Amino acid sequence: VKPYGICGSAMVDIVAEMLKAGIIDVSGTFNKDINSLRLRYGEDGAEFVLAWRDETAIGRDIVITQRDIREIQLAKAAIHTGCATLMKKMNVDELDVDLVFIAGAFGSYINPESARIIGMYPEISLNKVRIVGNAAGTGARMALISKSIRDLAEEISRKVKYVELGAEPGFQAEFFNSQFIPHADLTKYPETSDLLRRLGKYPKKLPPIFNFKINR
Repeated sequence: VKPYGICGSAMVDIVAEMLKAGIIDVSGTFNKDINSLRLRYGEDGAEFVLAWRDETAIGRDIVITQRDIREIQLAKAAIHTGCATLMKKMNVDELDVDLVFIAGAFGSYINPESARIIGMYPEISLNKVRIVGNAAGTGARMALISKSIRDLAEEISRKVKYVELGAEPGFQAEFFNSQFIPHADLTKYPETSDLLRRLGKYPKKLPPIFNFKINR
């Protein structure tokens, strides 16, 4: 059927594919050197046409704007910064992680490879990623019918430690660096970097890496 718009998981795919195609660079900025009618200026500035109006069910072009990409960058940077900060606090790196669970309705439809390419989470092997769907709902049902599961939940709750991410040293720098696609420090994403090299899309000028921290 003809498309009505763009779903959330598709936004992740779009940004990943645009990076691989060279339509955007690692800063998330549109490549103005592209000679295409799809890249144009609209009401919200630069935008890229994904489907022309005669291809859609709404009678209007479906586009992704520079503002849309910035919103994705902020959202994925927040997720990545949380992961990176907790891993640093636990003194573990990517090789120490056995499994990555992606939960929730949004997570049920997300492409783990696309999510990793844009830097939504650290570059952990895709064979370690598990899509688990509505984990909260499943956990609630398990707790309703099993006393041992309720006991396990109580045990886990006593072990959980709260971390104020914004107060952690280096949080601001990590959040800034995580806004690049996939990251300002491309050595953190060797597989994605190799992919961009093979596609001829590896940046000639690398973004600056910030290491500042706020004194409190």
